[in-house]
Amino acid sequence: MSSDVRSMSRGRVGRRDFLWVGSAGLLGLTAGEFAQRKAWAGPEQGKPVARNVIQIFLTGGPATIDMWDLKPEAPEKIRGEFRPIETSAPGVQISEQMPLLAKQMHLATLVRSVAHTIAEHTQGQAYVMTGNRPRPAVESPSLGSLSAALWPSNRGIPSNMTLGRVPSASAGELGAVFNPFELTVADDRGPQSGAETIGLPEGFSVTDLDRRRQVLDKLDERMNRTGSSGTAGQLKQFQQDALEILRSDRIRAALDVSREPEATRNPFGNSTVGRSALVARRLLEAGARFVTIGFGDWDTHDNNFTRLRNTLLPQLDQALSALLADLAERGLLQETIVYCAGEFGRTPGINSNAGRDHWSRAMTVLLAGGGFRPGLAWGATDELGSDPVDHACSPDDVSATIFQQLGFAPSKQVQAASGRVIPLFRNGTVLRDLV
Repeated sequence: MSSDVRSMSRGRVGRRDFLWVGSAGLLGLTAGEFAQRKAWAGPEQGKPVARNVIQIFLTGGPATIDMWDLKPEAPEKIRGEFRPIETSAPGVQISEQMPLLAKQMHLATLVRSVAHTIAEHTQGQAYVMTGNRPRPAVESPSLGSLSAALWPSNRGIPSNMTLGRVPSASAGELGAVFNPFELTVADDRGPQSGAETIGLPEGFSVTDLDRRRQVLDKLDERMNRTGSSGTAGQLKQFQQDALEILRSDRIRAALDVSREPEATRNPFGNSTVGRSALVARRLLEAGARFVTIGFGDWDTHDNNFTRLRNTLLPQLDQALSALLADLAERGLLQETIVYCAGEFGRTPGINSNAGRDHWSRAMTVLLAGGGFRPGLAWGATDELGSDPVDHACSPDDVSATIFQQLGFAPSKQVQAASGRVIPLFRNGTVLRDLV
């Protein structure tokens, strides 16, 4: 690769090598990988209830027993320091540390009976982020990448985007063409922080970009003459999409939250997750379809209650409550699924460091919008929060239900970069009580 091409691919487009300005295309893909960007096969698409998804991934494994599924009658070494409070959803209680979210729970659904058997970060993250239990030598695509394979991108903005560090977000065996477009959103360093990371490299103008596009057009013509018209057409279309994104101001504009009135910005706060939640809504309005927000540091082996009380829960409380209220006010919640989860929960028992350890046998996830029944707590764990005793389900089932709302059955198939046809979810069953 020439030095000027390498400079562009590592320029101000973000962390991914977004565009190759050469015959190999963009995103570091080969022509063969471009050729695998084919329409999906399999069962008919159903009628979608939702169009978009905002996923908030709580990296590290949140103590959902202290958030969504408190056990006030359990022994002190299990129930912990927090108490439940009533919410706007009759009969649904959550932690006292999330008073803002308590006022919005009539918009959301809690699934308190999610369970699996992988109490290890990397594999647990892969399981929840893909909806498929990890297997040796197989890298399942993330939910966002599956959505990109199923939904065509909108010109000027990618359909699948991540904000912040998101584990297991890649396209895996679908091929790098469906990897997310990665963005970083700053906290309180200014209303346009992060917007400058999108665009052309320093000293590289739109005119320069157009000149290189003309070179690509000539290469495409040569490929057409040599009988490679199918591959050439796919290369050209995807290159055009990439060029359109680089020329467009839509991502930059979506990142510029100063365009929002103060009355809209203030409820989200100035934390990174708060600003990311606002940017996520703006990205959907600009044309994105699946936006994943990474919110880390939930691995609370020590000082669990101090960390939850002072930092983690206040930030999540403000960001998630503001997002739900904002989407509802704009009439976007019905067509947008909000999904908040981590890779697993944490132990019912409190350890000697005032922390909770890894626990995948019981966890709670939050779902809202997109046709999910609002104001509901579904499923239950035992009196210690140790295991589900009602409506036990898995990450596969939750993912299958989300995609059912998007119009795709769990058995729907997509084509991997190798040419192999794979179902969206090998074992997922739609949780019909939730919709």
